[in-house]
Parts: sequence; structure tokens; C-alpha cells
Amino acid sequence: MVEFSTRQLLVNASPADCFDVIVDFERYPQWAADVKEARVLRRDDSGAGGLVAFRAAAMGRSVNYTLKYFYGTNPLRVAWRLTEGDQLRCLDGEYELAPSADDEAKTLITYSLLAELTVAMPGFVKRRAESRIMQTALDQLRRRIESVSAERAQRRG
Repeated sequence: MVEFSTRQLLVNASPADCFDVIVDFERYPQWAADVKEARVLRRDDSGAGGLVAFRAAAMGRSVNYTLKYFYGTNPLRVAWRLTEGDQLRCLDGEYELAPSADDEAKTLITYSLLAELTVAMPGFVKRRAESRIMQTALDQLRRRIESVSAERAQRRG
């Protein structure tokens, strides 16, 4: 069964700072607790990661998967599609970054994810695990973005 979820998060950083952290795949293992390895296999013409292989911990197992990233013409959107995965049938998603209407120094991130595991499990267990995974991922992303943004602000002045 394919599960679709969307969550929003307000971050104390500019959309550009958010984007920079999101596409810095090689550093994911430093701040995303479940990501054990991230390797950029292919870059697009701009140098951004186009095909990225991940090894992650999930539900007590090691999971390997490869995502193809799409940036299009909108620098405030990063989307991905699963191209290969040993325990996943689907892992497609996106981040949309919108400057806060109240404060240009803040960004509203909308995280959407469509996921399907190869392992069958009851729907309520899947939804509970998915909710925890998404919330943890967003909390870790917020901390990383705000940390990087604060470091950049200190360097500027």
C-alpha cells in the first residue's frame, strides 16, 4: 500500500540557506541520524546531485536506495524519485521552500513523501512509523539549517 504524507515546518533561515542544506547530500550522515552513507553518483549540468545512493537505518534494518533528483527552473523546489531500492517500491517526494509572509528571514518548508515498502505491515503500524520518521527528519533538518544559517550570519558580520 502506497502512503502519502505532507508536513510543514517553519525554519529561521532564508530559502537559499534551506536549499543549500537540502542539496548537500554528502553531509547528510553528519546530521540525519538514520542516514549512514550518501554518495553522489551523478551530478547535473549545474553541479547539483542528480543521482544519489543512500544507506540508511530503518526499523532495525539497513536499507539501500538510490534517488534521482529534479530541480527544474524553480530554485525553491527539490523533488526526487526512487530509481532503485532493496526494501522500497516507492520513495518519491519533494521539498517546497516558500519565504515566510511575515519574515523574509524565515522559510516555510513543505515536505511531501510517497512511500511504499516491500515488507507488508499493518496500516496503523506503518502510519505510526511514518509519522515518527517524518517528524524526526524535519526536526533534524531544521536544526541543521538553522545551525548553518547562524554560522553564515556570524561570518558575514
